[in-house]
Amino acid sequence: MTEPEQVGFATRAIHAGQDPDPSTGAIMTPVYLTSTYVQESPGKLKGYDYSRTCNPTRTALEANIAALESGAHGLCFSSGMAAINTVLNLLQSGDHVICSNDLYGGTYRICTTLYQKFGVDFTFLDMTDLAILEGAMRPETKLVMIESPSNPLLRLTDLKAVAELCKTRGILSACDNTFATPYLQQPLGMGIDITFHSTTKYLGGHSDVIGGAIVVDDPDLHTRLAHFQNTVGGTPGPLDCFLTMRGTKTLHLRMERHAANAQAIAENLESHPRVSKVHYPGLASHTQYELAQRQMRNPGGMVSFELDASVEDAKRVASSFKLFALAESLGGVESLVDHPATMTHGSIPREERIAAGFQDGLIRLSVGVEDLEDLLADLTQGIALLDRS
Repeated sequence: MTEPEQVGFATRAIHAGQDPDPSTGAIMTPVYLTSTYVQESPGKLKGYDYSRTCNPTRTALEANIAALESGAHGLCFSSGMAAINTVLNLLQSGDHVICSNDLYGGTYRICTTLYQKFGVDFTFLDMTDLAILEGAMRPETKLVMIESPSNPLLRLTDLKAVAELCKTRGILSACDNTFATPYLQQPLGMGIDITFHSTTKYLGGHSDVIGGAIVVDDPDLHTRLAHFQNTVGGTPGPLDCFLTMRGTKTLHLRMERHAANAQAIAENLESHPRVSKVHYPGLASHTQYELAQRQMRNPGGMVSFELDASVEDAKRVASSFKLFALAESLGGVESLVDHPATMTHGSIPREERIAAGFQDGLIRLSVGVEDLEDLLADLTQGIALLDRS
């Protein structure tokens, strides 16, 4: 195939890393269901020795995702948390990490319940304010870890500005690009050192496979991360890789429909009398609307909104939808609804959650690709429950 930077995104999505099988001409990458590989003689390999270390199906997916991010090196994992864990493996006792204070509960959990007990110190703060970020940096700060858009408040971080600040201090920068996907945003091109994903979400796109990925440009950083990928062993099976590649082929098509539906839903919710606030970067009322226009291709498929309601009332509303399925995760073709305070972000103490800005009545939507009119009708009937309570 032509070099990835010389062709468009859709072409890379369909072809990068996926040459026809040389032995049969199969256009789809085979699923190499093997744990080990026969050696011609001791140490003389045909590129592979053991499937925890490498597998041809995984090699294809890693090349594909790297090309989508316009990056040099890709690494794939059995889950998004395995990818995050591998980034954190770069740290040692005494190091300091700065994280967004509005992030996925699982990321908060691994930082505070695992790495903190090994002597790594974490500061969680508002990444939208560069002065606050700069003020929190210390000589022992080794990593700044960002979510943009963040989960669940859809806050944006100025990736180029943060990357420049980190480089002046010799600090690694990493961005969770799960919500945006490489189609909407490419952090490496803005100077970020590491971009990572839960491929379970939009990259897979069909709610049928768990996975994670890391992409970097720096070869030395890739070598260090690949060491931990192999040593810890949180790698995906070949069938998982195959299913994820099936998803990446249509990423560009799906993200356009996700975003179109989400934009219309956010505008509708903003005018709803029972909704006090809508969080969506595509709304002119979003405080970082201009940054979204500059940094992202479109605002994506995630919307969150606040009801002036108790935890119990918000749970009842979230449970009342017919098309929006009450479930954790996001990014599939089907629409999902989540009550973060009791579901995805339940591991964050309430006082910290409130201080970070999301309330008991917050509801998060992963807007799917169904007919818009049906989704709007479902939201209307669900929120109407508040008028009957």
